[in-house]
Amino acid sequence: MKIGALFTGGKDSTYSAFLASKENELVCLMNMYSENKDSYMFHTVGGSLLEMQADSISIPLERHKTKGIKEEELSDLRNFIADIKERYGIEGVVSGALASEYQYNRINAILKELNLISITPLWHVDVEEYLKNLINDNFHAVIISVSADGLDESWLGREIDSENLASLISLSRKYRFNLGFEGGEAETAVLDGPNFKYRIEIEKSSIIRDEGKAYLNIEEAKAGKKS
Repeated sequence: MKIGALFTGGKDSTYSAFLASKENELVCLMNMYSENKDSYMFHTVGGSLLEMQADSISIPLERHKTKGIKEEELSDLRNFIADIKERYGIEGVVSGALASEYQYNRINAILKELNLISITPLWHVDVEEYLKNLINDNFHAVIISVSADGLDESWLGREIDSENLASLISLSRKYRFNLGFEGGEAETAVLDGPNFKYRIEIEKSSIIRDEGKAYLNIEEAKAGKKS
């Protein structure tokens, strides 16, 4: 079955696309980018790496802009998916939903309306087990934004490897934030994986602070050697 993947370049969407591609033909990566940094639906950090990520995965990337107005952005998403369905002939869409009923229900309603199959490999998985699998499958995801108690700026640019995962688990229990970052506590970017032909190396970045959130402004990146 031909499928498209809703894609942010973060750990959840990248891993979900990888898992879904094992039994389906992944023909398109689909990215909605919002002008509203506080979008309820869409990832707003790390967009500068998307072209390189798609190139490394060797899947076409399609992008569509939305003003990010709550609920209205859903109409933009519907129109985007309908266009991809017509142009690529997809029969299903994979998303990286973990536990957010808000996103899950709204995406599924759109897909049902468009007669597309919803594929959600990570829906309601055990998050600790998922992150261990992510690491064991050789995905290299780094944290590119933080906005929760317990996650300070020292986490920016750090990879979620076995050692850092143990620290994150401990911090999530102490400060009671969602380990999967489903509530926006942090955001990630995947720099390498088994389906990447090269590793992405961040060469230059700066930290931007904005209303309790700090994130990496990635200014330069290059294709590097595989891990």
